[in-house]
Order: sequence, then C-alpha cells, then structure tokens
Amino acid sequence: MTEFLLALCAFLLAHAIPPAPPVKARLVGLLGRPAYLLLYSVLSLALSVWLVSAAMRAPYFPLWAPAQWQAVVPIVIMPIAVWLVIAGLAEGNPLSVSIRSADATTEPGPIASVTRHPVLWGFLLWAIAHIPPTGHIVALILFGGMAVLALSGMFVLDRRARRRLGEDRWAVLAATAPLVPFAPVPAKGGIRRAVGTWPVAAAILIYLWLLLGGHRWLLGPDPLAWF
Repeated sequence: MTEFLLALCAFLLAHAIPPAPPVKARLVGLLGRPAYLLLYSVLSLALSVWLVSAAMRAPYFPLWAPAQWQAVVPIVIMPIAVWLVIAGLAEGNPLSVSIRSADATTEPGPIASVTRHPVLWGFLLWAIAHIPPTGHIVALILFGGMAVLALSGMFVLDRRARRRLGEDRWAVLAATAPLVPFAPVPAKGGIRRAVGTWPVAAAILIYLWLLLGGHRWLLGPDPLAWF
C-alpha cells in the first residue's frame, strides 16, 4: 500500500508542477516545445506504469460484491471516453489540452463544439467507469483520484486560458465551446463535423482491441470475463 500511495503522489505532482505556467514556460524555453512534450509524455507514461503496477500489487480490501451490471458500465462508456481523448489530442485547442500547438489566434477544432475539455472529459469518464467493476479500496483511491484530477483540471485550465487569451477572446471562444458536453447540442450538421470520421474510426479500433484482448494483455483483467 505504501508503494501505491507514493506512486499516486508522484503521478499527481507530475501533473500539477510541470504543466504550471511558470514552470512550463521555463522548461519550454530551455528545451523547446517538441522536446518538452516528448519528455513530459515519457515521464507521464513511466509514472502511469509504476502507478498501475503498484496498484496491482497492493493489498486487496473489497468494498462491495461484484455483479454483472458493474462490468457493463465501462463497456458502454469507454468508446465515448476513447473518442474524446483521441479527438481532443489531435485537434488544436487554445482552451484546453492538445498535442498541437495553439495560440490566441488559433480557432478550436470541431470537437470543442461538444466540449472545450474533451481530453479531460475522456479521462473523467474512464475513471468513473472503472470504479463499479473493481470494487476495492485501492481501485477507489486510484480511479477516484484520477476523476478528481480530471474534473479539477477543467477549472484550472479555464482560469489559465482566461489569463493567457484575455477575457474578451476567452469569452468568444468559450461561447461556442461548452464546459459540459453537448450543452447546448451543436447545430444541425455541426454534430457530424464535431464527431469527426477518423477520430470515431480510431476510437472504435482501439476500443475493440482493448475489449478483445488488449486490456488483458496490458493489465491482466479481462473486460469480458463476466460474459
């Protein structure tokens, strides 16, 4: 349990300190944006692997009895979560997280008409969906912590975007990029553009790979074990 808590703290600190504007600006100035993104991605991946590995070795303290309906929750929610993460990372977005560079003049990609924080919503749905089928204290801490991190990150990024873009520019962009997904629903014809063809196709392929063996190969548990 000690190793798991240490890994969780390291993961949370890595997602709080390097992305902080003064720290990020200094690191980007020293390394350049591509090197910063690469090194930060490697750090995040390494800490994620450590965190999951430590969680799997931590003591098991059940909180509720497993049931078949609990296994259905991630199967239903994860396609949406994967799509949000893929579309959000691939499109430029001055309001939130993206692997593409964006400045005050950049217009948010089509996915922003669904929500201005697609990546964080994807991780929030992922975390929430994995709580019911796990049902033990370590999983609750892990996925509950990830959910809180994703949800709080939306408000942190809103505050940073207001400061970076200026109140007027932020208000213009946020007016067509809601915080809550599909609130309001994009105009007719805008939904197809917002959803996107290739993000949906990529999400379906990744989801099917995870469902039909990838999740078991990577992490051990089989999502279809109950069926």
